[in-house]
Parts: sequence; structure tokens; C-alpha cells
Amino acid sequence: MSSELSNLVTRHGGTAHSFPALREATVDAGAEVAALLDAFARIEIGFIVFQTGVGVAALLTEADKLGRQAELLAALAKVTKICRGPKPTAVLARNGLKPDVSASEPFTTTDLLAAMEPLALKGTRVALLHYGERNAELTAWLQARSARLHELTMYEWQLPEDIAPLHDLIVRLPRGEFDSVVFTSQIQARHLFQIAEASGQADTLRQALNTKTVTASIGPTCSAALRALGVTPQLEPENPKMGHLVVALGQHFAAAN
Repeated sequence: MSSELSNLVTRHGGTAHSFPALREATVDAGAEVAALLDAFARIEIGFIVFQTGVGVAALLTEADKLGRQAELLAALAKVTKICRGPKPTAVLARNGLKPDVSASEPFTTTDLLAAMEPLALKGTRVALLHYGERNAELTAWLQARSARLHELTMYEWQLPEDIAPLHDLIVRLPRGEFDSVVFTSQIQARHLFQIAEASGQADTLRQALNTKTVTASIGPTCSAALRALGVTPQLEPENPKMGHLVVALGQHFAAAN
């Protein structure tokens, strides 16, 4: 989404500099998807949890490769579909489906757990689609309620193939070259510090993000990751969306001037 974010910044009068911090790499999940479809056919799955739109799309694509997409859609129509936010909901809608349970804003894991609290999960089999990594908190919560999990990871979050821009950012931030650094996902922050740790610059980076620039976070999950890394975000919009983040950033600098 770097181009979309850059365009938003430009439209609000800023100058955007993009430093890609992650890529989504698909994984070979054919066997896992086939096993899920077989479980659906045996009427073993009662619930399915979707956390990202990318995950839903990847599941549908993998089923299509197996020649079983129609079978998947028919099965999904019969089970309780739980969505973390608007992105998986949108992918389902494009395929004629809608969630039965939805998390409220700001669509964090905590909000998802609250939405699932009333469900009778004990002894039931729950299909859980993770995002680019395993959601340990959600998994533990479901296991504590004696749900039987069928877990799938359709893609992975990895470092960009070219990490030179991240090295460049780490060097330039302490110089005060940027008025603000915007994080739109928690994995971006973690990857940036992974690079900084490897080069012995984590403390310098941490100090720069806390004192040399306005560190902006898109929402609570991202902010929590930054705090865990020793960075206190100075700005977080009420609505965890890029447009709201850029508007809040513009308002911040307008007030400062």
C-alpha cells in the first residue's frame, strides 16, 4: 500500500519517502487447504475465523487451484464465519458471502475475542486462518475454551528482498531528516528494528524515533509493538485507517505551526 499512502501524503501537502519494510510471500498450502475441504465435507468444521483479506483471497485461490473453489464457497455458506475487520469481509462479499460475527473497531485481536466471547466453542472444531504469522494470543484463547483447531497460514511476512532502504532510513533518522515516520503495521516496526539490531544501531534508532521525529502509528496493535520496542508513538488516529492517519498527521503539524 506504499503508493496509496504516498499519494495521500502528497494530496495533503506533504512529501512522502517510501521505505518498504515487508513483503507478503505466499506459501504452498495446497495440502492444508485440501484437508480443510475434506473436513468441511465431513461436516466437522463449525466455525471459521478470517483475520485478513489477503488470507481469504489466498484460501480461495488455493481452492481454485485444486478445482474445489465452488465446494469451498458452498461449505463457507453453511458454517459460522467470523471476521476480524472490513478487509476479509470485503473479500467474502465479492464472493456472495457475509460474516456471521464481526469484530468492532479498531479490529484488534482483543476486539475479535470480545466478538467471539458469546460463542459456544467447547468441543467444536474451528478453522483458523492466520495472517503473515501465527496469532498466538488468539490460538491460546481458543484452546483455553476447548475448541479443536484446524490452523492454516496462507502467506508469510518476510523482509523485503532489498533491505538497503531500511539501512538508509536507520542512518538518516538520527540526523533529523524526516518530520515524521509513519508505521501502518506492527511488522514494519519489528522488521526495522531487526535490521537495526543486526547492525548494532537499535538504541540509536530508538532514540531517534522518540526524539528526532513524530512517530505515527496506524492503530493500537501497531502502537503496542512500538512500545514493546521502546518507542512511544506520538500520534495515533481514532480510526485505524491510512486516510485518518494522514489527516491526523496534517492536523498535528498544522497545530504545531
